[in-house]
Amino acid sequence: MTVTRLGSGGPWEALYGYSRVVRAGDRAVTAGRTATVDGRVVHVGDAAAQTAQALRIGLAALAEVGAGPGDVVRTRMYVTDRAHADEVGRAHNAVFGAVRPAATLVVVAALLDPEHLVEVELEAYLGDR
Repeated sequence: MTVTRLGSGGPWEALYGYSRVVRAGDRAVTAGRTATVDGRVVHVGDAAAQTAQALRIGLAALAEVGAGPGDVVRTRMYVTDRAHADEVGRAHNAVFGAVRPAATLVVVAALLDPEHLVEVELEAYLGDR
């Protein structure tokens, strides 16, 4: 089985020893994605916009290994406040409503940067591609 590991050059990947996206055979998974662009958090205070941004970043990573939104079979969303659950869920639906992957939404105490309100992970199945 071929394993492909790609990074984005982000500040934490080398420091903490992980890849942005890994494709192993017919599966591709992303590391946790946040609304961090060029080293800074965007959409501060807006959980829906942070979710949309994190999903765009995650889907761009999956595209690098040949997967698209329709290939996503599982998502995980971590929010720092249950009050954000509805807007995060609706932002997820805007991207994946037609795909309907298995999804998990968990409330956590905090994320690495205090301005992060949500972090997402994506998993895709590529079959024989």
